[in-house]
Amino acid sequence: MSDEALIRLTATEAVARLRRGEVSPLELIEAAAARIAAVEPAVNALPTLCLDRARDHAKRLMRGEGREAEGEPGWLAGLPVTIKDLVDVAGVRTTYGSPIFRDHVPERSHPLVERIERKGGIVIAKSNTPEFGAGGSTFNEVFGRTRNPWNTALTCGGSTGGGAVALATGECWLSHGSDHGGSLRRPATYCGVVGLRPSPGRVTRGTSNTLFSPLSVQGPMARNVPDVALFLDTMAGWDLLDPLTYEAPAVPYARAVAEAERALPLRIAFTPDFNGGLAVDRETREICAREVRRFEELGCTVELAAPDLGPLEEVFLVLRSQQFVVDRELQIAAHRDLIKPDIIWNTERGLAATPSRLAWAERERAAWYRRVAALFARHDVFVTPGAATPAFDVMLRHPETVDGKRLGNYMAASLINAAITLAGCPAVAVPCGFDRYGRPVGLQVVAPPRQEARALQAAALFERLTGLDRLLPIAPRPGTVPPPS
Repeated sequence: MSDEALIRLTATEAVARLRRGEVSPLELIEAAAARIAAVEPAVNALPTLCLDRARDHAKRLMRGEGREAEGEPGWLAGLPVTIKDLVDVAGVRTTYGSPIFRDHVPERSHPLVERIERKGGIVIAKSNTPEFGAGGSTFNEVFGRTRNPWNTALTCGGSTGGGAVALATGECWLSHGSDHGGSLRRPATYCGVVGLRPSPGRVTRGTSNTLFSPLSVQGPMARNVPDVALFLDTMAGWDLLDPLTYEAPAVPYARAVAEAERALPLRIAFTPDFNGGLAVDRETREICAREVRRFEELGCTVELAAPDLGPLEEVFLVLRSQQFVVDRELQIAAHRDLIKPDIIWNTERGLAATPSRLAWAERERAAWYRRVAALFARHDVFVTPGAATPAFDVMLRHPETVDGKRLGNYMAASLINAAITLAGCPAVAVPCGFDRYGRPVGLQVVAPPRQEARALQAAALFERLTGLDRLLPIAPRPGTVPPPS
């Protein structure tokens, strides 16, 4: 097969061909390397390559070494993948997007990377991220800005922006990412790919200092839902180093997605903006409200419904800021001049919070989850827009306004994702169309905690109706910045 034909394979197709011996891991690596060379100057998604390391790994697999996990769910058989530059890969420059770690080369890989490599994944590159993963636009002082391939004047979102762009442009078949306030879901929405935020504990966080917090998770991103399910099978499972983890499900996610029709008929709750509680771009609301009705073609019911948000924005900022205190307090004390203002603001906000304020936020989070649980007592899945606004100017830290409302901080445009984070639910971002300027728009498909299979099945059924995954991969397209919403 030609390099062009190889990069157009889905991950599931590529793994099937690897298993049958119709293509080798080395051939896929070389196809990816050629594509990276062709598109990187326009997008800057994969600033750190480790192709020689990948070739060595491929040769070991081809000799029959390191195949102990062959036959297990999520076996990748030598498929090239990318790893977000927040996570260590042994012997590969890993900066966390920070000038503090500009020259950092870890000796050991993160436990999740070890798991992915044990399952036959081959790391070919590190994907770009905002500094320490904080932000809804992917840029940092080490590698610069990553651009949206649908329009290179626009952002790809954050913080798994490099991974989303690498998928959309065909630089890789699967991308690893992480998600706190939408970092897998928002870039997926902006770039027209699929991102899954798993339930806390589904995927190991291994070396994190916030091991007992459910806010930040690791997860998969791909060009379509079956590929995301495959990569989740690769990642899922209990890990001694992460006390929140638990065993992978008895039925692999890839099989659950392949049998998605068995989930019908679904009862779907939809909200465009939480009853006006969140600012969402008008055209985004209209597109999502129209496209979610596609589920009715399958016999599903779609009803307008949403839990009351309450003081959700402040609850999220209080709890998020405490995680920043854990992660960044000591770094700011030692390297304040090297850390961007948004991180300092988030951390100092946490340092100023009183015990009473923290207790209030925990009580409100519990009340929010009870309202979400009541919604799921009546509906199988909950659907919202995948992002509050389409992709914005790549030169901005965050959109200045959404639907005419001026935003007060860099996380304000992420609340439609952060609400799901606070509930501990799994959520899949899946493409649903384009706005008048050609910017991708997506849905966020949410299921109850630990019900990833249900969210994936619903997203897969929707994807089969739209066929939007077949538009990928694309070549980067220059463009201009549309007017703000």
